[in-house]
Amino acid sequence: MRATTMRKTALCIAMGLCFGSMSMSALAANNDGSLAGRTTPGAEVTIRSPDTGFTRTVKADEQGNYRFPFLPVGQYTLQTSVGGAASEPTPVRVLLGTTTNVNAGSQAATDLAAVQVVGTRGISPVDVSSTESATNVTREEMARLPVPRDITDVATLAPGVNRGEFGGVSFGGSSVAENSVYVNGLNVTDFYNRVGFSSMPFSFLQEFQVKTGGYSVEFGRTTGGVINAVTRKGSNEFHGGVDLLFDNLAQSDAKNHPGRVAKYDENEQNNYAAWGSGALVQDRLFFFGIYEKRDLDGQSTDDGGRNLFIDSGNNDFWGAKLDWQINDKNLLELLAFSDKSETVQDNYVFDPITGKRTSGRENRTFTKNGGDNWALTYTGYLTNDLSMKAMYGENERAASVSSLNDAACNLVQDRRVGSSFIGCSSNTAVIDRNDKRKAMRLDFEWTLGNHYLRFGADHENNTSDYSSHYPGNGLRYEVSNVPLSRRVNGVRVRDGLDAYVRTRQVANQGTFETENEAYYIEDNWSVTPNLVLNLGVRWEAFDNKDADGRSYIKMDDMVAPRFGFSWDVNGDGRTKLYGNVGRYYLPVANVINIKQAGPFLDARTFYEFNGFGTFTNPATGQVYPDPILGPQIGAVDDSQGNGQVGDLSGEVDRDMDPVYQDEVILGFQSMFGDNWSWGVRGIYRRLHEAIDDMQITHNGHCEIDTFVMGNPGKNLTFFTDTDPTCDGVNDAFVTIDTSKEGWALYDDDGNLVGQRGWGKAKRTYRALEFMIDRAWDEKWAFNASYTLSYSKGNAEGPVNSDTDFSDSGRTEAFDNPFVEIGSYGFLPNDHRHQFKFRGAYAFDDHWSVGATLDVQSGRPVSEFGTGNPYDATEFLSYYICERNCSEDFAPSERVYRLSRRGAYDRLPWTYSLGASVSYNATFGRAKLNAKLAVYNLTNEQRVTEVNEVREAQNSIGTPNPFFGDGTDYQSPRYVQFILSVAF
Repeated sequence: MRATTMRKTALCIAMGLCFGSMSMSALAANNDGSLAGRTTPGAEVTIRSPDTGFTRTVKADEQGNYRFPFLPVGQYTLQTSVGGAASEPTPVRVLLGTTTNVNAGSQAATDLAAVQVVGTRGISPVDVSSTESATNVTREEMARLPVPRDITDVATLAPGVNRGEFGGVSFGGSSVAENSVYVNGLNVTDFYNRVGFSSMPFSFLQEFQVKTGGYSVEFGRTTGGVINAVTRKGSNEFHGGVDLLFDNLAQSDAKNHPGRVAKYDENEQNNYAAWGSGALVQDRLFFFGIYEKRDLDGQSTDDGGRNLFIDSGNNDFWGAKLDWQINDKNLLELLAFSDKSETVQDNYVFDPITGKRTSGRENRTFTKNGGDNWALTYTGYLTNDLSMKAMYGENERAASVSSLNDAACNLVQDRRVGSSFIGCSSNTAVIDRNDKRKAMRLDFEWTLGNHYLRFGADHENNTSDYSSHYPGNGLRYEVSNVPLSRRVNGVRVRDGLDAYVRTRQVANQGTFETENEAYYIEDNWSVTPNLVLNLGVRWEAFDNKDADGRSYIKMDDMVAPRFGFSWDVNGDGRTKLYGNVGRYYLPVANVINIKQAGPFLDARTFYEFNGFGTFTNPATGQVYPDPILGPQIGAVDDSQGNGQVGDLSGEVDRDMDPVYQDEVILGFQSMFGDNWSWGVRGIYRRLHEAIDDMQITHNGHCEIDTFVMGNPGKNLTFFTDTDPTCDGVNDAFVTIDTSKEGWALYDDDGNLVGQRGWGKAKRTYRALEFMIDRAWDEKWAFNASYTLSYSKGNAEGPVNSDTDFSDSGRTEAFDNPFVEIGSYGFLPNDHRHQFKFRGAYAFDDHWSVGATLDVQSGRPVSEFGTGNPYDATEFLSYYICERNCSEDFAPSERVYRLSRRGAYDRLPWTYSLGASVSYNATFGRAKLNAKLAVYNLTNEQRVTEVNEVREAQNSIGTPNPFFGDGTDYQSPRYVQFILSVAF
């Protein structure tokens, strides 16, 4: 071999860039990685961890293939031995969720002896054996970049991922309630509404992988994306350190929701973490432990600055990791952490002109979140070709809100002057919820010649203990103007009445359980040295239960096939063509069990408004306004919940299909030079089903009024009233075609004239992603991507961003047929253009700089009305009444304009520039790192959300004065300082 060729081979192997003659898939389990390649047939290949002494040896098969599955993430040395001649140990790195490939060639000892370690990236930008779309981000890369220390911000580094509503992220056009988050293999996703997840500091985490599509059948219960993370661990050497984070320094004034005063909105959080790691028994038992103290101080205003809220918090975190290398064939690890938090908010009356409080504390609110979490994982290397992993873990997430005034104070809103609450300050709801997941999984890997089989099973038991009610007497009072139609609760009110009161009593309690299980098998088949096929199938089942423990939404036999290919075009590991097609299912969130399958009460009663009386808070002696109720208007509306569990067969489709999505990806990726790569991929996603509640007012036999969960636009089978006298008693199952029936239509005189149905749920996502990457070489790195995408349909997903509805699976999108008319268009997560740049440059061993730039086009804006040209229904719709809107005109005489989804406007482009400067130094055994980061450097605060409701609630033709007002903006510029000392 010539010297030049030798040096190039050494560089490739050291950086994990040589993949010629690949024979194994790059897929790995969700909390570890793998190492594979080809060497001399029959050669012994040995890996060793310099940190823990872990050593394992396998024998290459007749074709020279070898593989090490289920490897903990980290650095290793690789050594081959042929006929007693051993190579020099070679450094390699195993990354999360991938397989590091090293081919030694036919002269193993000679090839590996020449390897020189160049760089720390450890894996090729072009993994010619992988068929999935994923982005790996290491702890070292995060230290170089100005990226907020938050998992969601890490996820948005990947192409096609952007921040959505409710604090979540949107993957490939999906809503924020369709993702999964794993830490060390434990699912920590919030199963209540699937938007949040357990939190932990960056000081506890080692590496991230963001899967945006084409992922293995090992992963399920998501139609969005997967965020995968692993924690740090101990080694044979004792290490320790402190990480100090000072957040929100030099924060600029923020644009805020209407009624808030920017200069009085401040938020500061300082975190102080101390950690330690080492060996309890050399080469056998290791520990890592961390404690982080979090000090939260903030304040904000509301109601034009007349209320001041001061926040403080005790959100301390602790985490631990134990690793026991029983021997080289058996490993046991324990993960434990607690993210319990409690925030205290004090409320004062405030004068925004003088900047002073004008009262003593009016209320104190307590908010609790998080919980204790743990997972025990066993790894067994059973034979040279067969390995297994077993895990059991528990994940807790509490959510409780209470205040000192809860017992005394009623909720009162005067909607005639604004949306803020008036009078005695209290919580909007008294909530106590504790969610607990018990998760078990079993995974196997078995190598059979050119076939690498992966198979396993997982089971989750998700339980929610829940109670909620309004404070005070349990009622919420809303004062509103009488609409132009003069109709309130379906009744024409008397002349001279100007305002009415709606009281609403909402309460629920119980224990609610959901069981999810899955089995999967996958064959990664090396058809030729340059072609890998990934053939897998996943079988899933979901079982949601009511408060009495009875199954009421049960879906099984869901088969999700997934197929992929990767072609090493030139056979040199530098260029690949790849593709993937697969199906993905989404479970029903526990919020549906709670809101539908418990003793849920939602009673709405309407009264004439006779002015305000007074109420005296017994705790403070202060006097507040309290509405005086006049005569009741119409009947009590408890159609959304009457406080009874009852028989749910009349509220759920007996033959309901699950939510699922199909995805197709075709991509190309290639290297140029030793460090650069570029790629392009096309993505197509199609949502085939949605589950939502529909208000059924006719069942083909009788006029009824009930909300039923089902698939809009498809057959609906439910238990209902079929008696010839329509006595209101459910007596038989009926199947109706909701594409053309289910909603009763009446003429102006109230005569039944027919029925109307719903359209089928639709959502498609089409995208082209362009990427270029320059790997870190101890001097500089650069990454850029551009995404052109189109997200279109009539269903955003389980939650609605445009109407701020976060109860997953109970959106307004299909409540009645008129909500759906005009709803097909560009969806709220449609950001047509996205540009992402990130990079870092080291001036020397001490000083470096980093930068990020995110640029994206604004999302579409809709305008929602209240009525429709078909009947007298007053509910959310895309119809805007322009003439003849009052009660003096019959519904058929009103003149409407149809404003289709997303057609009104688009929000402006947003730009966010981040910059950081870092200083590193070594003092004996101590290493110091200081980083100053500025986020949103140019202080862009463009609007990211507006009020999209043009007509006032339940008031056809009455303009909403807040329509078009900004309700959310980009975060203002702020500075963060991080100081880390490790030894």
